[in-house]
Amino acid sequence: MARKKVADIIVETLQQAGVKRCYGIAGDTLNHITDAVRRSEIEWIHMRHEEAGAMAAGGDALLSGELAACAGACGPGSLHFINGLFEAHRNRAPVVLIATQIATSELGMDFPQEVDLETIYKTCSHFCQPIHSPAQARRVTALAAQTALNRHGVAVIIVSGDMANMEVDEGLPFSVHRPQPVLRPSDAELDAVAERLNAGKRVVLYCGSGCEGAEREVVALADKLKAPVAHTSRAKDFIEPDNPYNMGMTGIIGVESGFRAIDACDTLLLLGADFAWSQFYPNEATLIQVDNDATHLGRRHPVDLGVVGDIKATLDALLPRLQAREDHAFLRNSLKHREHTLKQLAEQEQPGKDGLIHPQYLTHLIDLHASEDAAFTADGGSPMVWLLRHIHSNGKRRTLTSLVHGTMANAMPSALGIQKAFPQRQVIALCGDGGIAMLLGDLLTAIQEKLPVKLVVYDNSSLGFVEMEQKVDGLLDSYTDLLNPDFAKVAEAVGFHARRVEQADELEDAVRELLAQPGPALLDVKVNRYELVMPPKIEPGQVLHTALYSAKAVLAGRGGDVEKLLRSNFED
Repeated sequence: MARKKVADIIVETLQQAGVKRCYGIAGDTLNHITDAVRRSEIEWIHMRHEEAGAMAAGGDALLSGELAACAGACGPGSLHFINGLFEAHRNRAPVVLIATQIATSELGMDFPQEVDLETIYKTCSHFCQPIHSPAQARRVTALAAQTALNRHGVAVIIVSGDMANMEVDEGLPFSVHRPQPVLRPSDAELDAVAERLNAGKRVVLYCGSGCEGAEREVVALADKLKAPVAHTSRAKDFIEPDNPYNMGMTGIIGVESGFRAIDACDTLLLLGADFAWSQFYPNEATLIQVDNDATHLGRRHPVDLGVVGDIKATLDALLPRLQAREDHAFLRNSLKHREHTLKQLAEQEQPGKDGLIHPQYLTHLIDLHASEDAAFTADGGSPMVWLLRHIHSNGKRRTLTSLVHGTMANAMPSALGIQKAFPQRQVIALCGDGGIAMLLGDLLTAIQEKLPVKLVVYDNSSLGFVEMEQKVDGLLDSYTDLLNPDFAKVAEAVGFHARRVEQADELEDAVRELLAQPGPALLDVKVNRYELVMPPKIEPGQVLHTALYSAKAVLAGRGGDVEKLLRSNFED
C-alpha cells in the first residue's frame, strides 16, 4: 500500500471536499502543510494577519457556498484566527482551520508557544479534533470537512508540526458526503399551522436567512394571506428583491414600516428567523415558528406552535391548506407605512448644508453607481446600518455584515475573500475608520494578491456607533475620538488608487472614479460625525437620556456638540 505524508493526506482530502483556497501565514509547524498546498491545486492566499485570513475565508465560503480553509502555525499563529472564526461560525459559513501545534513530544510540558487549541476552538466550531496518530489523518480531515459543509459552520483540525511530516499507509478511503434531505413538518403539524393562519385577521410573515431558496414560496404565501412581510437583516438579499409585500427590517437598526407591521399583527409566522431581541416581538399575538433546527423553537420569545422543517418544503406543503384571503385592509395600511418609510429614507439620502456629507448620501451614491451584481460588506457599527437601509438588493447583489458576532474590522478582510472567490465581480467594502484601522496591514494583501476591491472609509474621526450608544444612555461620549491619518495617502503608499473627499459636491464624481478603477481603490470620505442612527420607534427613555446627555454636555462646556447634533439630525 502506498505511503504518504500526513500533510499531503490532509491537503488532498480538503481538495477532494471542494476547497479551492487556503488563507493564512506560513511558519515553522505549518511548513509541511504549506509545502503540500504548494504541490496541490489549492491556492494559498498570503495574509498579513490571521484574523483577517479567517474573515476572508468566511466571506469566501458564505458567498460561494463552498468549503474554504485557513491554516496557522503553532501558538500565536493559530490563535490569531479566533475572532474571524467566531465571525464565520456565527454567519454559518463552512470553513476549516488547520491549526498546527508544537512537537508531539513536548505537548503538556508548557513548552514555548504551547496553547490548548482544542479547548479554545471548541467554543466556535461544530468540530474540533486533534489528529492523535498519523493513521487518523484522512478520517479526521474528512469528518471536519463534512461537518463544516453540512452543519454550516467552522471545523478545526489540530495537528502537530512533526506529525504533519510523518508518513503513513493511505488506509481506508474516507471521503466527504453532502446529502440534501427534504425536511418538513408532519401533516398534523401543517394542519395546525394552517388552522391558526386561517383564523388570523392581521397575519405578518417574519423571514430570516433560512428563507434562502424559498423566495417565490414566501411571496406566494404573502399573496394568499394578504400578509405584509418583514425580515431580519440577514434575510435582506433573499426577501427584499421582487417582493411587493416587503416591509423591511424591524429591530434597533430596522425601519418604521417593518416595526409597525409586526407590532400591529395578531398572528406572526416566523420563517427561518432566529431574531434575538425579544422586545421587538408583538406582545399580544399568536406566534408560529418554522425552523430546521428544533433547538431554535421558542428560544428568543415564547411561541404558540413550533414546527421543524426547511422553509421551501414546508411552504410547498402548507400553501394548499390555506384559504385565500380577500380582505386587503391590513395589507393596504401596511403598504402606506412602507411608502412613508421609503420617503423618509430618500430624504436622508441628500447632500447636507454647506458641503456636509451625510453617510446616507454617500451610501446612496454607492448604491446608485455600483454594478447590478455587486457584493457589499460593511463594518459593524454605523456602516452596517447604512448598508442595510440604503443599499438595494435586486436578487443578484449580495451583502455581508457582522450581525450575529457584531465585530469591528470585518468589512475589508471579508471583501478580500469574496473578491478572491469571484475575481470578475465588483466587491465594495463600507469601512468604518475604526474598523479599517484595526487590520490596516491587510491592505497589502489586496496589492500582493492583485485583488481589485473597492474600499470606502466612513471617516467621522470617532467610534461613531459607540458614541451614539453613550449619548442615548445619557452619558457624555468618552474615549471615542480617533486621530486618523489621511487614509487615502496611506492607501496610495501601499499601492492603491486613492482619493479623499471632504465636500458633498465632489462626492458623486469620486464614487464614480472609485468604481471605475481596474485595481484596488480606496475612497476616504469625511462624513458627519453627529449623525444619529434613528431606531424605528423612539422610546421615551431614549429621549430622556439624550436630553440628559445634552444637559451634561452644556454643563461640561460642550454646547457646540449639542448644537451640531440637533442641526445634523433634526433640521429640515
